[in-house]
Amino acid sequence: MAAADTLLERITDYANRPNPYPLYTELREAGPVVRQADGSYLIGTYHEITALLHDPRISADPRNLTAPSTQPSKETPKPPFLRLDDPEHHRLRSLAMRPFGPPHSPGRIDAMRGQITELTEELLQNLQDRTAIDIVDDFAYPLPVTVICRLLGVPQEDEPRFRQWSDAIVASADVRPDEEASAERDRAGEQARIEMGQYLVNLAEQRRDHPTGDMLSAYINEPDPAMRLTHEELAETAVLLLIAGHETTVNLITNGVLTLLRHPDHLDRLRREPDLLPAAVEELLRYEPPVHMRQRIPLADVDIAGTTLPKGTSVVLALASGNRDPKRFHDPDRFDPTRPDNQHLGFGSGIHLCYGAPLARIEAQAALGALIPHLPSATLLQDPPPYRHAAMLRGPRHLPIRL
Repeated sequence: MAAADTLLERITDYANRPNPYPLYTELREAGPVVRQADGSYLIGTYHEITALLHDPRISADPRNLTAPSTQPSKETPKPPFLRLDDPEHHRLRSLAMRPFGPPHSPGRIDAMRGQITELTEELLQNLQDRTAIDIVDDFAYPLPVTVICRLLGVPQEDEPRFRQWSDAIVASADVRPDEEASAERDRAGEQARIEMGQYLVNLAEQRRDHPTGDMLSAYINEPDPAMRLTHEELAETAVLLLIAGHETTVNLITNGVLTLLRHPDHLDRLRREPDLLPAAVEELLRYEPPVHMRQRIPLADVDIAGTTLPKGTSVVLALASGNRDPKRFHDPDRFDPTRPDNQHLGFGSGIHLCYGAPLARIEAQAALGALIPHLPSATLLQDPPPYRHAAMLRGPRHLPIRL
């Protein structure tokens, strides 16, 4: 068996993308805290991950890294609020939430339910005469992209532009051992973030004093000066929402279809008992989550499970491993759509809990609910399918099936 201090390197190795779960088992058995050869720390047990996600001494801000090989350059702009700490995180998240959800916009997401149902039906109509489809390109990608475009007010005809930007940004943000860090990838990601931010701010500016009912209009026309985002904050926030609004949901839907096709008994039960679908989506978020890892940085020396995490070091929390921890979940490697007490880490935990979770749940339930009646006769054309390169946001790049 390879040394435990190479676990992060092996987990992020593309060869293990189809099935990283044996490595997560190895991590939990070697842990709960495992120091890696590059000086980082890897944690894969549920209770320790949860404790650290709720610990104010643990930072999400990469600028707090002190190791020379991982420290951001002086020119690195302020990260989006996903990578900030309170109180700045709370301020920006609260401003970003105003046009999205309660208490200021309580009806926006619920109002999307009908549109999401219509979109799923449209997509399925377009596939009616096909005998083989790619779940990703033909269904799982177009649905959340169209939804987030409508919410933000982004013309869908520009989708090819922001798909390229999004791919570059996700690649640059991926968790990987230091020796695998690519300066070229990081530069490409930063350039994509700048270009995408400028594009979104320009769109918003076109709606100044001429709102069109979307979130960009709401941001740019905020009447209270104390509640307005600066141009830089608007750029970072809009980029984050556009990427987070579709990247993870694509993986959730695609992983869901793959899991159900691998478990035909559960697929048949869900077809017969559609009321089980909400619980099945929660189990998919545990069993095959779209987000596998998050990086954190201690602001002081922090003791966890008998190990000291030194201030400023990289700590990688393997959320997907925590979701399979037998100390938290009974028979964790079994997919069980009726699993009780399913407090998974699929949307994270603590102050950075994904605020788009209600929308993702609606989209996943609508997508899988529409697809399930057509899946009992479907077969996978490739298993395992080809996966996207990122280890942090894990999901198939294509999922070809025969109907």
